Amino acid sequence: MNYKTMYKRSLDAPEEFWGEIAKDLTWDKPWEKVLDDTDAPFYQWFTGGEFNTCYNALDRHCETGRSQQVALIYDSPVTGSVRTYTYAELRDQVAVFANVLQNYGVARGDRVIVYMPMIPQAVIAMLACARIGAIHSVVFGGFAAKELATRVTDAGPKLVISASCGIEGKKVIPYLHLLDEALELAGAADLTRILVSRPELPIEKLHPSAVLWEDAVAQAQPVDCVPVSATDPLYILYTSGTTGEPKGVVRPSGGHAVALQWSMQHIYNVQPGDVYWAASDIGWVVGHSYIVYAPLLHGCTTILYEGKPVGTPDASAFWRVIEQHKVKCLFTAPTAFRAIRREDPAGELLKAHDISSLETLFLAGERCDPDTLHWAEDQLGVPVIDHWWQTESGWPMAANPMGIEQLAVKAGSPTVAVPGYDIRVLDDEGREVPRGQSGNIMVKLPLPPGNLPTLWGNQQRFYDAYLSRFEGYYLTGDAGVVDEEGYLWVMSRIDDVINVAGHRLSTGALEEALITNVNVAECAVIGVADKLKGEMPLGFVVLNSGAAVDEGELKKSLIDTVRSQVGPIATPRDIHIVTRLPKTRSGKILRGTMQKIADGKPYKLPATIEDPAVLGEIAVSLGKQEA
Repeated sequence: MNYKTMYKRSLDAPEEFWGEIAKDLTWDKPWEKVLDDTDAPFYQWFTGGEFNTCYNALDRHCETGRSQQVALIYDSPVTGSVRTYTYAELRDQVAVFANVLQNYGVARGDRVIVYMPMIPQAVIAMLACARIGAIHSVVFGGFAAKELATRVTDAGPKLVISASCGIEGKKVIPYLHLLDEALELAGAADLTRILVSRPELPIEKLHPSAVLWEDAVAQAQPVDCVPVSATDPLYILYTSGTTGEPKGVVRPSGGHAVALQWSMQHIYNVQPGDVYWAASDIGWVVGHSYIVYAPLLHGCTTILYEGKPVGTPDASAFWRVIEQHKVKCLFTAPTAFRAIRREDPAGELLKAHDISSLETLFLAGERCDPDTLHWAEDQLGVPVIDHWWQTESGWPMAANPMGIEQLAVKAGSPTVAVPGYDIRVLDDEGREVPRGQSGNIMVKLPLPPGNLPTLWGNQQRFYDAYLSRFEGYYLTGDAGVVDEEGYLWVMSRIDDVINVAGHRLSTGALEEALITNVNVAECAVIGVADKLKGEMPLGFVVLNSGAAVDEGELKKSLIDTVRSQVGPIATPRDIHIVTRLPKTRSGKILRGTMQKIADGKPYKLPATIEDPAVLGEIAVSLGKQEA
């Protein structure tokens, strides 16, 4: 079946389409209704069915001949270690730790906070929660105490699982003082905590409410999977962008597994037994979906990588992992490839590695500019696929469906809507715009399986944030275009559209122009207040390593490029050359915060920021503070 036929069927007959796909998984009790619309616009999938995600990710494969296949590869250049777990080994360790949770009073429906670095125990903890029907909420390891406290308060966990430290490059990041402070702030100082003591920072004194992982495991026995309702939450993952109170995205157990398993073959074109690597962190949705759950549900080998694209030890880190583990499909953020390109623009380090196992590279998390995409294509010699999705969706919304039909790549576009997603572009009045015109990217309800059905404990906020803008539609928060051939172009967040003298310009289009310069490794454009025109574009560029340029000539060249490629109305007020851009730990550029600095407005230090010092550098470049 080709893409167009499958896509049409997914929209015309969604119950039949997803009902057939769901039969590939093992259900403890069959569903009564595939799509339940009795409480629209709050739709539910597979109501009445009972299901266990852990069973389908581990036990099922052990029972059907994959017990000795490697399920998980832990690759940690920061500790110099590699460890593998077969499906049987991973199942057994998960089954034992599930009993640890039970021994500390965790039961079906209880919440467990996982505040962990990229170590195998984090994956084991997540799957153990799923095994007994508990709801995990993973918080990025090393997250600020205040932000962790808000998540503890909102989720109301029975216990927390953590470790003595994380390792960022060559830096050891202690966790336990942050954890203690967070639990104090949340009024949960006596909450049980199960801790992994890492050799890089051994735990010398235990909190009265703490127990070491190995001591807890020594007292436990393996337990079986507990069936839960398909509509019960598997996990809560908090998202707040860069500001505001965190929103607890709920992931329903049944629909999540159905969508993720389907996506592995049909989007990523991988088969059971293939090695799949999502170079992300389990604290983000990519880590949940494509490090832990999707590859294991599909019977693949997944890689848990504790390292960076550069600096562990250098810009060849990814090539070494691909070669050593025979990776077939790599999924990472465009910012990772910009970092590699900046350090090794000619790709010299790649020449020492055999990456012939690699068949595709998928990019997501931040819009991929065409220049980065073409550089990756030239270096790797494989299809490079930009695709688009969100924490809220849990799996891709637009992609080149490599396992259905490989469509032509249009650099700058994440290609087409994935089956199940009825993507429309609407104007500010809610009317669908003609092909080729920009507007608000929306998804016509119902959303397909796996998407959030609500926010944890706050259905009204879910409705207000996502469903209230236009009746019958989900608000993605992105602006863009669907072209004449049905390709989607995601140009910016709705808030990142710049209004210059009545002309709406996307930051993405301006950034595309700037990145074409051979000296530019990455860039960001923001809109700053202007008394005459309302807003004016302001550019920031980071140069490639070793680039020797005259700054005045470079700025003039970049401004001329924007004028010629986008138009005179888009002429930037200025271009600032900086050493780094402020980003979240998942690689998103903090354009909103940069805009507040430029306009002299107060701003909140984003909880997700990778390095707060970068904001100071931006302020200095703008003349907003003393160097």
